[in-house]
Amino acid sequence: MMTTTLTLPQHPFGTEITTADIIAQMQVATGWEDRYRNVIQLGKKLPQLDDSYKQDQLKISGCESQVWLHHQIIDDHYYFIADSDARIVRGLITLVLAAYDGKTATEINAFDIDTYFQSLGLIDHLSPSRGNGLKAIVEQIKQLAH
Repeated sequence: MMTTTLTLPQHPFGTEITTADIIAQMQVATGWEDRYRNVIQLGKKLPQLDDSYKQDQLKISGCESQVWLHHQIIDDHYYFIADSDARIVRGLITLVLAAYDGKTATEINAFDIDTYFQSLGLIDHLSPSRGNGLKAIVEQIKQLAH
């Protein structure tokens, strides 16, 4: 079997920081403000994309802020890197990457993202545009993994 090296910038989401880690972190949060701070802190762990990755054709439509999503497939596993010009959106991206990065198409499509988001206690507190943007990122990933 041929080994391919990952050319996208690497991040800890989906490997060192998993959905279980994030759920545990959010469950000990004391209210919405604490959860919001956690999301911002997670976003700080996401590497910023070099401007060469910020191409118009890789922007996610449906997001109020600018969001770029790249993917790479290695041995049937999908690897993603994304960035945004908004701090809270960078944090929300990390929640999605923790769920989907390094997974197969079958695993991506089988993952119950709605239950995951509910368990984080965030969705009800996001503005409609942020919630729609988050859904747009998830939908783009699911389309790529089809």
